[in-house]
Amino acid sequence: MAGKFVHFEVPAGDADRASGFWSGLFGWSIGGSAMEGFDYRMFQVEEGVGGAIMPSDKAGSGLIVYMDTDDIGASIAKVRELGGTADDRQPVPTHGWFAACKDTEGNPFSLWQADQNAA
Repeated sequence: MAGKFVHFEVPAGDADRASGFWSGLFGWSIGGSAMEGFDYRMFQVEEGVGGAIMPSDKAGSGLIVYMDTDDIGASIAKVRELGGTADDRQPVPTHGWFAACKDTEGNPFSLWQADQNAA
């Protein structure tokens, strides 16, 4: 379903502390780094919805939400047409494509299209 929230990221100044907080609050089982050379600690909230905690120098800037789209290229064009900003799509190999965006008010969000052939 287009527009469904499918993933979110928690930018953290201290990823261990943030993992302890969110795990303690909701009982989420937060894994270790999912990517070699990049501290990206993933968890599942419910079927089809997950998140990740990652070290960031933008801690406290708010959660970054990812919304599903059936056609990321068309959605990027629509964001731009409506006055927002959108980066070009980027691959997450074997999983899909994402594009970082901002709405007309400067609020960040990302688009996501699943595609196991993304390279």
